[in-house]
Amino acid sequence: MRRGFKTFINEVIREMKRVTWPSRPETNRLTGVVLVICGLLVLVLFLMGLLVGSALDLLLQNTR
Repeated sequence: MRRGFKTFINEVIREMKRVTWPSRPETNRLTGVVLVICGLLVLVLFLMGLLVGSALDLLLQNTR
């Protein structure tokens, strides 16, 4: 069990050295892109919720 774990850790370290990491400016730019997309998605979902809620209110008012 111990030998397998050591082998696993060594393989992880070897693979991590092979990774091409993004530069700081690229990371900052991509983080900004992700945050903008998340913000837009939140806005769209909020507006859809308002629309569906309003539609349901109208439907329920007409059934009374």
